[in-house]
Amino acid sequence: MTEQTIKEGKGLAIVSYMTFVGLIIAVIMNLEKKNPFTSFHIRQMLGLILMLLVSNVTEKYINSWLGTVLWTITFVSWAFGLFNAIKGSDKPIPLVGEYFQDWFRNIN
Repeated sequence: MTEQTIKEGKGLAIVSYMTFVGLIIAVIMNLEKKNPFTSFHIRQMLGLILMLLVSNVTEKYINSWLGTVLWTITFVSWAFGLFNAIKGSDKPIPLVGEYFQDWFRNIN
C-alpha cells in the first residue's frame, strides 16, 4: 500500500473502530472510494464485532469467567487495531486478523 492510499483512508479506518455505528459509516463512505487501507480495517472491525458477540454469548449462557476473558481479549485486540489504524499500519490483529481478512475478503 502506498503512503497516499494510507493517508487518504486513515480517517475512515479510525472511524471504523468507533463502535458499530462508526463501522457502518466507514462502510458506506468507502463504497465509492474503495480505499484498500480503509477496507482492511473495516474487515478487522467486522471480525472484532464477531468476537464481541461470541464473548457476550459465552458470558451469558456458558461461563461468566470465560466470557469475561474473551471480552478482555476482544478489547485488547480492538485497541491493537485502533492503534494500527492511527499509526497508518495494515498489520492484522494477532492470531485472528488473517482469518478476518479471508472471511470478509469480498468487502472492498
